[in-house]
Order: sequence, then C-alpha cells, then structure tokens
Amino acid sequence: MTLSRRTLLATTTAAAVAAGSGTAEGAPAHGGRRVRTGFERLAADGYALLDGDRVGVVTNPTGITRDARHIVDVLHADDRVRLTAVFGPEHGFRGTAQAGGSEGRYDDPATGLPVYDTYLRSGQPLADVFTASGVDTVVFDIQDVGARFYTYVWTLYDCMEAAALAGKRFVVLDRPNPVTGRAALGPVLHEEFATFVGRGPIAQAHGMTVVELARLFDGEFLRTPVALDTVPMTGWRRSDFYDACGLPWVPPSPNMPTPETALVYAGTCLFEGTNLSEGRGTTRPFELLGAEGVDGAWAAAVNGLELPGVWFREAYFAPVFSKFQGTTVGGVQLHVHDREVFDPVRTGIALLVTAKRVWDGFAWRSDRWIDKLTGSARVRTMIDAGADTDEVVAGWRAELAAFRRVRERYLVHR
Repeated sequence: MTLSRRTLLATTTAAAVAAGSGTAEGAPAHGGRRVRTGFERLAADGYALLDGDRVGVVTNPTGITRDARHIVDVLHADDRVRLTAVFGPEHGFRGTAQAGGSEGRYDDPATGLPVYDTYLRSGQPLADVFTASGVDTVVFDIQDVGARFYTYVWTLYDCMEAAALAGKRFVVLDRPNPVTGRAALGPVLHEEFATFVGRGPIAQAHGMTVVELARLFDGEFLRTPVALDTVPMTGWRRSDFYDACGLPWVPPSPNMPTPETALVYAGTCLFEGTNLSEGRGTTRPFELLGAEGVDGAWAAAVNGLELPGVWFREAYFAPVFSKFQGTTVGGVQLHVHDREVFDPVRTGIALLVTAKRVWDGFAWRSDRWIDKLTGSARVRTMIDAGADTDEVVAGWRAELAAFRRVRERYLVHR
C-alpha cells in the first residue's frame, strides 16, 4: 500500500492525539491531573460525530492539541474529516489582530482553506456566511477565560444563533475554565445593556465551561434552538485552576498572556470603562493599573481594605501602546497570593471605589462603557453616589442568586 504524505500525517496525528501525545499511561505532559479536552475525545472516537459532513471550524490560536498543534492543521491532514472552511473571531484565526480587530476573508497559507471572518457579524449576516461556506456542521473550539465581557463567549452565542438560522448543525468542544468553575460572581447583565461584551443575562464571572455555556444559551437565550452536539471534557473538576489540567497555555488574545492574567481579568477589566490604564501595552495587562498623577495613596487605600487573597504594590509603568502610550504613570500592581479565596469582581469594585476617592482626576469613559461591562448603570451610579465596596456588591445579590439557580441546571462537571 502506498501512503500519501497527508495520509501518513493523519495516521500519526490520530495516534498521538488518542495516546495523549505519547505520555506514559495517559499522564499529563505538563503536570497536574489528566484532562482530556473535547477535541481530544472527538479525535479518540475517530471523529465519528463529524462523519460524512462538510465541516467548518470556529477557532483561534487556542484551538490546539496537547502537544501544541493546531486542530485545523490536524483535521486538514486527516482523510476521515471533510474540513472545508475556517471561521475566525476577534483577533483572527491565526491571531494576528489586536483588540477590536480581525483578519478578514482570506485563504489560509498553511492549508489552503478559506477563512471567513465572524467578528462583529451576528444574526442573518453571519448565517449568510455559514451558508456561503457550504458547510453542514460548524465546530466551535476556543479557550475562554471565564468573564462575561470576553468576546469569545458571544462569538459562541452568535454562531449558534446563525447556525440555527442557516440550518446547520453546531458542535461545541469543551476546554477548561482557567479560573475554576466553582461559583458565579458579580452583577448579571440587564438585557437593555446587551452588546457584544454581553448578549444575555449571565454573571460577570460566569464560572462555566464553553459546553455548559452553549447548553445554557440553547436552553435559555436562543429564540430558535440549534441542532446542538457537545463534547465535554473528562478529568476536569470545578475546583481546578488551569495549571491543574496538564495542558499548554496559549494566550487567547494578545492581552491575555498568562493564566494569572485571566485570574484578575473579570474584575480589573472594568478599568477599560475609566480614564485609567488597565495595563494594556505592558507585560502585565490587567495586573497593572494607573494614570498620570496617581501615587502611593491608592495602594495604601486598597491594602487597607484587607481584601482576601491579594496585595497591592505601588507601581509605575509606561505603556508602549493604548492609554498613556509612552508616558510614565503611577498606580498599583495586583499580587494574588491566595487564589482560593481571591474574588476578582469584588476586588475590581474595591479598586474603582478607592481610585475615585484618592485621585481627583478619576473619570468614567464618556461613552458609559462601564455600564456595558458591568451590565447596568447601577455600579457607576452607586460609586458616584459614594457607596462603599460592600454596598455595591450587595446591590447585585438577588440577581446573582437567581442566575446561579439557572446556571445549576446546565452544569456538566462536578
């Protein structure tokens, strides 16, 4: 029998994926417990779920195997899969675009596959993209970071809605929530504030995996249910942080370089809604916060609150892009010393409250972006009225409890 290069690649790829990339007894290559992602389980089953379909994949650089090969390259090399299209989200399929950008329509040089742009498309226009691609089944595999305003979860929602409109089947491959799935935290989106950083009423830190979110979206939010299949992980526990999973980390976006960034992001991303830098353009985005004229009084004030699991260091930095580009500013650096008790959303609120109190230059962005991030006008108006951290947090207690009850119905992992 003569083997083509593609057939040979497919054979070795399938063996590597199924065997956990050659680790003994399926042990994780990077420490921690053996977690098998949705893609790994799909591959181990010989891609039976995709048999005979023309397949398109919604993914980005995080869609990788245990040994860091991209799943599009793996699928393209496997004759058992009819991979015919790729769909790129914000930042693009290969990840070449910064925040608020995408790669557009092009043919992927590595595979020759057509790549379609989903960014800022939804509803019928996105359904038209799926129809034009000619696929039967759309597969979603992107690493999330656990925060409502991270746009990939709404790419998931938009693609599910569009697949339903276009009559396509939709398959979601699971990956870990890197900051655990122990609890939902923070305010719940009010529907009149829906945007691409929050399409539906979920908590600011949702505490779910992408498979669980897909099931919730289908059961609660979609007007027309989609033909949905999900492939959950195995081996992941709700208490697991990313380093317990034995999986390589790929930055899901340019300003999410490490799992430690994800740990604070659900709280400190709120500074996008202010005139302070959220640390973009530094090596520690969302861990460094500051502005011109801020001094050590801020770190002292927030340390005085004795927030669980985190210390704040007076810090000075000069972003190389974004707010205050090339200007040295003062502020704080977060140091999470006990992630088991750290609450990112409460911490973010405490930082906003204290920043407004100690720095007379504090201001919200004029477009009220903070309301879109928090999901209502309540956080902004309460802080402006002088509320302290406990009062602001108490303001969302009832809606969070209601969301937690809904969320519980869709949890897969325990």
